[in-house]
Amino acid sequence: MKIPQHVAIILDGNGRWAKSKGMPRNYGHVQGSKNVERICEEAYNMGIKYLTVYAFSTENWKRQTEEVSAIMKLLRNYMKTCLKTAEKNRMKVRVIGDKNGLDQDIRERIEELEEATKNNEGLNFQIAINYGSRDEMVRAMKAMMADKDAGKISMEDIDEATFAGYLDTRGIPDPDLLIRTSGEQRLSNYLLWQLAYSEFYFTDVFWPDFDKAELVKAIEKYNSRDRRYGGVKEE
Repeated sequence: MKIPQHVAIILDGNGRWAKSKGMPRNYGHVQGSKNVERICEEAYNMGIKYLTVYAFSTENWKRQTEEVSAIMKLLRNYMKTCLKTAEKNRMKVRVIGDKNGLDQDIRERIEELEEATKNNEGLNFQIAINYGSRDEMVRAMKAMMADKDAGKISMEDIDEATFAGYLDTRGIPDPDLLIRTSGEQRLSNYLLWQLAYSEFYFTDVFWPDFDKAELVKAIEKYNSRDRRYGGVKEE
């Protein structure tokens, strides 16, 4: 079985999973965060080199204040847990998204986590927090225009590779496979540039129940696809 180099996941269904068990939505988020750790380990053991997860979008701020506050508290705790997990598994962690929109203490924990794991050679783990792909591209364009005005680049220098170098994911290969859990079938403003030629896999399984067996199913489906990147293979 061919293992994709980079898998991106939209972690969906935590709240509905909790509701189905008669529990509050926040319980689902807690269990979902625990499952991230399990899937990180399974992914690395399978030979996946890059894993990017959608933890909190720029649109998630629209949720009820109580839920947003609970998620932020969970993120604070997760930064500590992730640091321990990264040390154990030699995981390199990187947070993508607009960090300026986060509280100072969360930004400090992110910086600590990225600095402590930057030389690790295990799984490359990207966490999208306060991330929206349109926002990412606007920020990238502003940075590129500023560099052009400063004479660092010229119009002739600007191509797809140049633009990709201004994105949050610079230096990271585009995902081979996107997985979205819980039955929803849309991208929700996630990695729109990077997913241009990725294979998509949608499952009805809620994220807290997504385990190794489900990951294997997704990769088996990925293996059944014929990736031509716009070209035509000879018969």
